[in-house]
Amino acid sequence: MDKSRLRELARNNIVTIMFIILCAVCMVFSGYSPSYVMYELFGRLSRNMFIVLSLIIPIVAGMGINFAITTGAMAAQISCLLVLEWGISGIAGFGVAVLLTVPLATLFGWLIGRLFNKMKGQEMIGGLVIGYFANGLYQLLFLFIFDNIIPIKNPNLTIKGSTGIANTIDLSREGGIASALDKLWRLPFHQAVLVFAAVIAVILVIGHMKSHKKNTKRLGIQIIILAVAAVAAQTPPIKELFSMVNVPMVTFGCVALLCLFNVVIMRTKLGQQFRAVGQNGTVANASGINVNYVRIIAIIFSTVLAGWGQLIFVQNMGAFQTYGAHGQVGLYAGAAILVGGASVVRATNAQALLGCILFHLMFILAPAAGKNLFGDAAIGEYFRVFLCYGVIAVALVMHAWSENKRRKKAAE
Repeated sequence: MDKSRLRELARNNIVTIMFIILCAVCMVFSGYSPSYVMYELFGRLSRNMFIVLSLIIPIVAGMGINFAITTGAMAAQISCLLVLEWGISGIAGFGVAVLLTVPLATLFGWLIGRLFNKMKGQEMIGGLVIGYFANGLYQLLFLFIFDNIIPIKNPNLTIKGSTGIANTIDLSREGGIASALDKLWRLPFHQAVLVFAAVIAVILVIGHMKSHKKNTKRLGIQIIILAVAAVAAQTPPIKELFSMVNVPMVTFGCVALLCLFNVVIMRTKLGQQFRAVGQNGTVANASGINVNYVRIIAIIFSTVLAGWGQLIFVQNMGAFQTYGAHGQVGLYAGAAILVGGASVVRATNAQALLGCILFHLMFILAPAAGKNLFGDAAIGEYFRVFLCYGVIAVALVMHAWSENKRRKKAAE
């Protein structure tokens, strides 16, 4: 690989490289043991990966980062409130919340998609503004409409001595859905690796059998890699590193299913339309694709998936802040996917997962590193909040720079 290609590779992945270096430095100065870091990291990944993956389809469809997934999170929290009011607990309550989220998030996504079609090229700014506007309506719903116009009989959900929904909704009370998904099936890390390696191997074999272009050598290499990973996970050093980690299998299974869904849908006719619209809307329209319809479908998918991701998040946490839990969903998910090397025009499952790992490693390590380096944990907290917004700004600047460079080349 020549120097020009190395420079281009480094330039295209500058944010990811920066975060890897920062995470390494913070790990050295944090004072945390590797096993504790892995424990904290897996806890965060289990509740955040699904939301980050929900951003991929709109990016492929040329709409940038869908900051309006905040509305999907609102739909999920409305569903949680109704499930608690009706007294449906455990996995049944979680399932009902999932079903309730679909029509609400679909409606929100349809409205947002129609609005985005009126502001093509400005979807990310529009998504931020929509999030603030929707938050006002959400506050009206929870402060006035619920418990006034719509009666709420569960006393644990309302403000004591007043009307409206309480500031914090506790999902761990009797009749709640705390850890409804997480506690279905947990395994130690080394056993979880065996299960996932076996499942992935079966999927690869089935895909190979159905493929028109059968590449036996590639399948063999993939199976060998899975076998090596499974065997490595059983070694004492790896067991020690992940000794504190109990993997919520169903939760990570949902994440794996979403990754598979993102791969499969891109191979369908609709997925090809997403790509065509994202590459050039004018050409796609000339070829007979209903561009506006495809864009709306992309936003609906993203909003519904984000709603489900928020349900996974709140059941893992066991409670949520009624008026603030959804506020930073779009910004944090957007920053995470950009950290993994995605851009506002291209994103993959691998980039989303890598970004989520690096972003949350920084969240775990930065406060402790800041405390040990400067004697104040708040410095680490300010630093990671700064990075959350800074990484989005860097990604947007890099995209604008690359786009201007491409246009100059095309004009020459």
